[in-house]
Amino acid sequence: MVRYGDFRFLVDCGEGTQRQILLSGLGFRNLNKILLTHGHLDHILGVAGLLSTIIRWESIEDIDLYGGRDTIERVSDLVTRIVCRGTRVPASIHFHVIEKGGTLIETADFRLSCFPVLHRGTDSFGYRFERKSRRPFLPERAEALSIPPGPWRRELAAGKSVTLPDGRRIDGEDVLGAEIPGTVLTVVGDCGDPRPLCASVAGSDALVIEATYLEEDAAMAKKYSHMTARMSAQLAKDGNVGRLILTHVSRRYRDRDILREAAAVFPNTVVARDLDSFHIPDRPEDAEG
Repeated sequence: MVRYGDFRFLVDCGEGTQRQILLSGLGFRNLNKILLTHGHLDHILGVAGLLSTIIRWESIEDIDLYGGRDTIERVSDLVTRIVCRGTRVPASIHFHVIEKGGTLIETADFRLSCFPVLHRGTDSFGYRFERKSRRPFLPERAEALSIPPGPWRRELAAGKSVTLPDGRRIDGEDVLGAEIPGTVLTVVGDCGDPRPLCASVAGSDALVIEATYLEEDAAMAKKYSHMTARMSAQLAKDGNVGRLILTHVSRRYRDRDILREAAAVFPNTVVARDLDSFHIPDRPEDAEG
């Protein structure tokens, strides 16, 4: 689950997702956007149960699901033929088919975009969450210019120019600080070839991606269209990523072995465990970002 402001996004929904949400204490409130990386069953089997719970509680009016065409068709069959069959559904379920990369959601300070991912004949996509760069409003400058409280300050904070009641013209530049770079989190599901992804993950403060195999089993990784820990680490290094968070580790390996291989290439790496929580700041020195 990715949280930003009022947004809550669930990336994929495998079997047992509801149980993990309850154990985490996050709950289902406002969880109305599900982003599917691809249509393999281990990534979508939990959708039916989750939607059934949400619908039964009537806690959400609109639910949005995003994914490639094949993925959405598969999930739509699962939902309409099982969850909604013969049932009055109080929520509106919206299926959004992704045809190619681009922006999915955009507000004044946030952007969600997607990009194609290569994985074993599927229409797979990764997701990039961006808090836009911003310039903070500086109250001390407003006070020095004797700008009264009210709509004038709101307009100036948005970078606009205003005319004060006393006739003075004030420009937003006069009360805004230096630009603070935004935060970028990129999430990739299963992937067989990381080479086309470098531009899509570039500059991310954090990259979440699979590391199913160790390099000693690179042939098996290629056969099943998955990544080795070293491959994921090299992608993070080439993309100038801030932090690498590895998931989807095969049970044949110990986490410390996966971490050792990845950290040799990209030191700022962690292997995520169930129910781990990560805060992605604007920059390492900004713990409140």
